[in-house]
Amino acid sequence: MDAPSPDTGRAPAPAERTALRRLIDQAQSAVRAREAALVIIAAIMGVLAGVAASIMSATTQWMHEVLYWLAPGERLSSSPALASPWLILIPAIGGAAMGLIALALKRWRRHPFVDPIEANALHGGRMSLTDSIIVALQTMVSNGFGASLGLEAGYSQIGSGIASRLGLTFKLRRNDLRILVGAGAAAGIGAAFDAPLMGAFYGFEIVIGSYSIPAAAPVLAGTIAAVMTARLLGAHVEPLHMPLDPNLGPVDILPILFLGLAAAAVAIIIMRLVTTVETLFGMSRIPAPLRPMVAGLGIGALALYSPQVLSDGHGALHEQVGSAVTASVAIVFGLKILASALSIGSGFRGGLFFASLFLGALMGKLYGALLAIAFPGFHLDPAVAAVVGMGALAVGVIGGPLTMSFLVLEMTRDISLSGFVMAAAVVTSLTVRETFGYSFSTWRLHLRGETIRGAQDVGWMRDLTVAKMMRTDFPTFPQEGTLDALRARYALGSTRMVVLVTAAGGYGGLLRLSEAYASLNPGDTSVADLATQRDHVLLPAMNVKEAALAFDAAKAEDLAVVDETVNRHLLGLLGESHVLKRYAAELERARRGLGAED
Repeated sequence: MDAPSPDTGRAPAPAERTALRRLIDQAQSAVRAREAALVIIAAIMGVLAGVAASIMSATTQWMHEVLYWLAPGERLSSSPALASPWLILIPAIGGAAMGLIALALKRWRRHPFVDPIEANALHGGRMSLTDSIIVALQTMVSNGFGASLGLEAGYSQIGSGIASRLGLTFKLRRNDLRILVGAGAAAGIGAAFDAPLMGAFYGFEIVIGSYSIPAAAPVLAGTIAAVMTARLLGAHVEPLHMPLDPNLGPVDILPILFLGLAAAAVAIIIMRLVTTVETLFGMSRIPAPLRPMVAGLGIGALALYSPQVLSDGHGALHEQVGSAVTASVAIVFGLKILASALSIGSGFRGGLFFASLFLGALMGKLYGALLAIAFPGFHLDPAVAAVVGMGALAVGVIGGPLTMSFLVLEMTRDISLSGFVMAAAVVTSLTVRETFGYSFSTWRLHLRGETIRGAQDVGWMRDLTVAKMMRTDFPTFPQEGTLDALRARYALGSTRMVVLVTAAGGYGGLLRLSEAYASLNPGDTSVADLATQRDHVLLPAMNVKEAALAFDAAKAEDLAVVDETVNRHLLGLLGESHVLKRYAAELERARRGLGAED
């Protein structure tokens, strides 16, 4: 039944519904047909993402001030010490809250949440806005109570969730929806860091998986709109002030490159440690809802030494870059890694984006100090090493060499450092990919059984299944029949391949009709004696890549499709040439979608 109109109190007339439907269809068609319309939608999405990021940032800062007795505007991680020893219980309270949320989700929303990278790689950009809001709220609870994680996962999730909802409303094509989701993640991150270039390349490198001309305008429009909205709302990110003007020469590139190698090693250790902590919690007898609370007690205990281990470390980063290198730097470095691993491994929600920046700065300072001890005549300022290490380690954990290079540039406002940061970032990225193969996001997907190594769209490959490619209008013949009966039913040249079936409708093998006519066996010979490919079959759920591998393993041109491997009820027939043709066509379509051609 139609709802009554709020103005007239009556239900819309059929003519009114038809006109409204026509207007909606025209709007959807215009959006799909015009590139400028996608840019406008991205800009609208950027405004919404900027508002959401500003609210998240302001809310968690308020939570820090209330829960940890901070002065207005004071950063939690920059506090010299906790105001009271009892405050070590705050992360545990937050862990208890996360446990209750987990219990509620287990009952009311059991499916796994999809992040922007997984959405673009496997689902064509389709995400749930409700799920995204829940993830954003979880990251706010985790960060607000002091878990050693950042809000970046929530920023990108809410931005991409808004983008996906808008894109689905306008029924965007798969590639346009992927671009808009990348723009949403870029908008959320860019607004949070007040860094439009970094945000845009976060969308390109980490969420979309490539840079293309068609994607440039929507991503930039969404990111700039989000950043400007956040600035209008009063969001402010203080630039990272360098204590001196860096004086780097060409010879300094060598220790910078070795710093990139060190960052790669530390990044892999961090990712492995997170997995180890998660495994240890899984092996323990601690119920899953209680694990964040137990980890929260540990995080609070670590904060007794220094509050720099709490939250994302934004305030601590500004202090560490310009301060002297002391033994406490190494201690905080180790404690922060442990606190972050405890946070993620126990079930807190959040990201390692900013935590990796802070850890990279500490690592760089230590590297610069050790270099000065080992080679007294060779000078690399620890502050410079901290900035370079900040970008390099973030690349190792998060990925995106250009993303992190632009972030360092926008945070320091010092372009002279950008080339050295980029050199270290490239070394780190290459080393991690060659030795480990994953960033933190894709490593987590790998642990869940996924095989993707980035946000490049491979979902179309999964969607192109054997069931969609097989033919069902194929000739069949009883497996118990004779050659004479087969020749009587099918004239030479009438078909190429005959599928043999059992009396129960099962699969019995394949037989080339030409071979049946060329056979010198007596006419009463069973056709089953000439059957091939009895043991090689395809299943309807196999994707195009799995089917191609099956053809290669069987050394066959045709294979039957059966419902399952036991009873093998015959469903269809599929040829290798058709599989390769469809694969090539879809691959070309994906290439065109990346902007190689219009």
